[in-house]
Amino acid sequence: MSDIQIIVDRVEIEALRGEFTDAGMMRDYDRFASLFTQDGAWRMPHINVEFVSREEIRAAIERLQGLWEFFVQTVHLGTIRLEGDTAVGRAYTAEFGRMHDGRSNLNYAIYHDRYQRTSDGWKFAERVYEVRYLDATPLAGSAPGPVRDA
Repeated sequence: MSDIQIIVDRVEIEALRGEFTDAGMMRDYDRFASLFTQDGAWRMPHINVEFVSREEIRAAIERLQGLWEFFVQTVHLGTIRLEGDTAVGRAYTAEFGRMHDGRSNLNYAIYHDRYQRTSDGWKFAERVYEVRYLDATPLAGSAPGPVRDA
């Protein structure tokens, strides 16, 4: 593999991880599911759930996002180890939000990832979400309303 190809692959995988956060925050459920291989898996062991296949992942993200009054996720650089047409890596996230039932959540977590090169570019073969810190203290702030004309 050439040095240029290694750089390209790393940039594309970082972009994939950014697309995951953006698609979730923008509630673009079709795009979110398309980031996984057809048989890809999204696992959250801390709540004992897993979704396997684009169809399950798409239904899950829509259902989960429907629980939130507001939700913010940021993703931070992690690691990527290329292995030809596959790769493994970790991405670090911070999330907070409030659910419609009033519960709040602030957490810091790690995504343990497996990536697969496809004809459509790099995709997630698996994302496993490991929560490292969780705070359920009620959030004092609020999401602002719609912008009004001045």
